[in-house]
Amino acid sequence: MRPKSASKLAPQLEPNFLLAKSIEKPWRGAYTLVGHTAAVVRSVTTLVHVLGDRLISQFGLQCNLSHFCSTARLAAYLHDWGKANDHFQMVVRKKRNPLESPQLIRHEVVSVLLAYSYREWFEQCKCKRERKCKCECKADFFTALSAAGGHHLKFGGNVKKGETGELGDIRKCGDDRIYLYTDHKNFKGLLKYGIKELGLPRELRLPRKPPTCWTVTEITKLQDEILDVFSDWEHDTVFASVIKALLVAGDAVGSALPPTGLKIETWIERELNEVLALEEIQQVIDSRLEGNKLHQFQIDLGSSIRRVTLAQAGCGTGKTLGAYNWARKYAVGGKLFFCYPTTGTSTEGFLDYVHDEISSVLLHSRADVDLELATTGEEAEAGDNEQDELAKKLESFKTWGTKVSICTVDTVLGMQQCNRRPLYCFSAIAQAAFVFDEVHCYDERLFGGLLRFLEVVKAPVLLMSASFLPWQLDAIKKAVGEPIKIINGPEELEKLHRYRFNLVDIPDWDRIEQELINKGKVLWVCNQVGTAIEVYQEAKSRELNALLYHSRYRYEDRVKHHRDVVDAFKKDEPVLAIATQVAEMSLDLSATLLVSQIADPAGLIQRLGRLNRRHCGHPLDALFYPDPKIGFPYSKDSLQAGESMIETFLSKEVSQRDLAIWLTNHPTKGKPDKETVLFNTLKKWQMYPASCRKSGYTVTALLAQDLTKIEKMSAKLLPRYTIPLLLTKEVKQWERHKKGYLIAPGEKWGYCSEMGAYKLKGGE
Repeated sequence: MRPKSASKLAPQLEPNFLLAKSIEKPWRGAYTLVGHTAAVVRSVTTLVHVLGDRLISQFGLQCNLSHFCSTARLAAYLHDWGKANDHFQMVVRKKRNPLESPQLIRHEVVSVLLAYSYREWFEQCKCKRERKCKCECKADFFTALSAAGGHHLKFGGNVKKGETGELGDIRKCGDDRIYLYTDHKNFKGLLKYGIKELGLPRELRLPRKPPTCWTVTEITKLQDEILDVFSDWEHDTVFASVIKALLVAGDAVGSALPPTGLKIETWIERELNEVLALEEIQQVIDSRLEGNKLHQFQIDLGSSIRRVTLAQAGCGTGKTLGAYNWARKYAVGGKLFFCYPTTGTSTEGFLDYVHDEISSVLLHSRADVDLELATTGEEAEAGDNEQDELAKKLESFKTWGTKVSICTVDTVLGMQQCNRRPLYCFSAIAQAAFVFDEVHCYDERLFGGLLRFLEVVKAPVLLMSASFLPWQLDAIKKAVGEPIKIINGPEELEKLHRYRFNLVDIPDWDRIEQELINKGKVLWVCNQVGTAIEVYQEAKSRELNALLYHSRYRYEDRVKHHRDVVDAFKKDEPVLAIATQVAEMSLDLSATLLVSQIADPAGLIQRLGRLNRRHCGHPLDALFYPDPKIGFPYSKDSLQAGESMIETFLSKEVSQRDLAIWLTNHPTKGKPDKETVLFNTLKKWQMYPASCRKSGYTVTALLAQDLTKIEKMSAKLLPRYTIPLLLTKEVKQWERHKKGYLIAPGEKWGYCSEMGAYKLKGGE
């Protein structure tokens, strides 16, 4: 029978359980508050035990594993305390529509306020022999509290920018208070679980009566008090951040329903113990060598004794194979993340190296998933997408049991910006070595994120680039804080004269047609999609064997165009491939003639990496012509720098080494943005998602003509229909799909599988 005090305050529950998840039947087990809490505590405990001291060494933590484990377990214990309130319990029972009547405050905010109200209990210790105390009361309470509050990534930020308030928002929902089920038998069961499992004091001694109701005024006052305490909190930034990341991963898997019926602990142990063996990496190397021997450059990479190694070599010199030789030394006994700048490059890396060779996964935003997770019902609140959130979790779980993850760089560096997928991958990241390829292509924010990663994560890292600018090398050395090793590409390959530069006012179609008559392979790179489409249409009007490839396709069509171009260059037939910047990284091909608009120097060098890639014995022509659209996507200064580089080498035979030296002698001073959410000394409690990359010229959208087709489509398949479109002023007026994507108006944008998305009115 319910106590009178509770019956006067909190609404009667039917059935009379405190639920943690939304489900029709059964009402017991992991769907109850106590059951789910226990599952997450077990998950976090297992993660710590399996990862062990690797957690300490991977992040250079200054604590012992016991203290880390105690704090992580306390965070897991506290994370869902706030679900013991009437607003959440009505939502999870589907008796309160969170879109029409949102909760006054989110449950994780309630967790912080409620746990803080019990703080004296957590800080007590009745052990007579304190040195041998193993109670969770020896954990870092405020670190656990901040992790508990941030585990749904809605804790802190800037309200003006559309993010959440410092300790969560108080919403207008028609209610001026929430009721707390602190007198409920299940909440008392939660306290007993803490005593039994975490060794908390048996006597609950508080200077005040546990709260059973909070008004808006009381919530605001308590938030201010906690913020004031947090402001004086002296914390270890890295320690607190790792606890936060571990809790997000532990909570995600604690909500999972393993299809095989395995216990969560068994599943975690099995997946994380899938680590690389020397023979497996050697198999990848042998498969690519096909009986040949490694170059000395590749051998040197595998012999590096520094934790952070830099491979500086041009395109086609064998950096990737050298990276796997490096992994023989540094990834054995753990996992390997191979990080590329784009989805296209990650797909190529997957297909060319580890697909069917080793336990591997291709991980980026368009990967398919088909597993099951439990939900709360809160995901329907504004800004959340239930199915998309589940897809991200389940896709990320693939990395837990995968030995090699081929991914975009966002999958790793996004952890620091509290992006969901990287945090769900944390358990794999915590025991991995990392290869970052094409580093010179990173924008200021992405490169800044890499620098912060190098400062914090003490894992083995290999950075690869055609060239590192002097300021980049200085920044990397400073971030690492210890000696690094720079290994240059094979001199005999870097000094080969591959290119002959030509600067023209307009493209020379006669030269292009003659190359095709000679059965050549022509790559034409434009700076804008619209320009590429115009060139393609002109080529077709001339009845040339032309292919078009750019980023503005539906995913399936883009994959097909990508593969068509790569396959066409492998055949003994003439072909003209017309592309945009996607050619700079994602196309592994060797052209006999390059035609390119003038771009920034780094971009031009990347494009040149596709000309005479497999050296034919003499230099081949590169034809450059101006881009009249200054400012999009390249600034006037960038275009002038690119033209200056071209003019330096006009009518000369040019090698990759020549281009690297030119870049070194004409350095630009970058301004890397190292601002992150995690590992930020100023952001003690905040956890909210931020961008890994600098904002660009495009926005991800759906086409109006696809709405009928995708109406009943699952969220995990929806990204296959998203397209990057121009970011213009009119975009602000576009409607949004229920899943959050912008919808490009049908009267403005057309689409066909041959040319992709194109603007119907106006131009680029």
